[in-house]
Amino acid sequence: MKSLLFSGLAVLLLGCAFAPVALAQLVAASEGPVAMGHYHLNVSDLAAHRRFWGELLGGEPTKFGSTEVYRFYNALVFLKEKAPEAGTIGSSVNHIGFEVPSVVDLVAKLEKAGVPIVTQREVTGGRAKTKVFHSPSQDIDLAFILGPDDVKVELIGNTAATRAIANHHIHFATPDVPGMQQWYAKMFGATPRKRGPFESADLPGVNLTFSPEDAPQPTKGRALDHIGFEVKDLEAFCKKLEAEGVKFDMPYRNLEKMGLAIAFFTDPWGVYVELTEGLDKL
Repeated sequence: MKSLLFSGLAVLLLGCAFAPVALAQLVAASEGPVAMGHYHLNVSDLAAHRRFWGELLGGEPTKFGSTEVYRFYNALVFLKEKAPEAGTIGSSVNHIGFEVPSVVDLVAKLEKAGVPIVTQREVTGGRAKTKVFHSPSQDIDLAFILGPDDVKVELIGNTAATRAIANHHIHFATPDVPGMQQWYAKMFGATPRKRGPFESADLPGVNLTFSPEDAPQPTKGRALDHIGFEVKDLEAFCKKLEAEGVKFDMPYRNLEKMGLAIAFFTDPWGVYVELTEGLDKL
């Protein structure tokens, strides 16, 4: 087997035998040009993460080469067996969010399974008196849970949801909320809006939410190592970003035999980002 030359998905592609699998869960990718793609986790215990993402949250397990992947509506979760430096709290991506029909029912299931429910700690100002909090500003139920390796996940309720679970949002921590919101609007074409009390911006398949934090740490090496976006005409998009001053950790690469193109960069707030083209078709 070749030595592992690159981090993230590049490792999976260049360091593992490739076996085609049906990963076509990225439904919103057709709405591009930039849409939600994947989350890439460093995990210390594969069995624990299999249970959390598959058995408990309902992700569909599959393989990408020899790497384990869990499919959710509009997001793929990749698991790389590598001890993370820390969890998500304290990093530039504080947590990720999923939408479910009933937060109350899922929290009851997760609590019975021993998953830490941390809503009372995480809701701003300690307003949560129970493990499920009803947000008046959004008129929704929500809860916070901690997955293995301290991956923080928010559950958002939607009684009209037709799927058991779907990707919902990425919650960034940043010392410059307006700047980060404007950056993703300019670079990715995200549509700025308010989500409840938060400044945010929408892309197909995901809401980007921004909260103030004095000095969040970079994501690379942590439990949530990087986030991924699926892009139409990735080569041209990378040229556009370079013209805007973005420095790539890994420049555009077209992996023709795999029908996939990739690139990596770190945003100005320390979020490690992968861009892909073709992941929605694999």
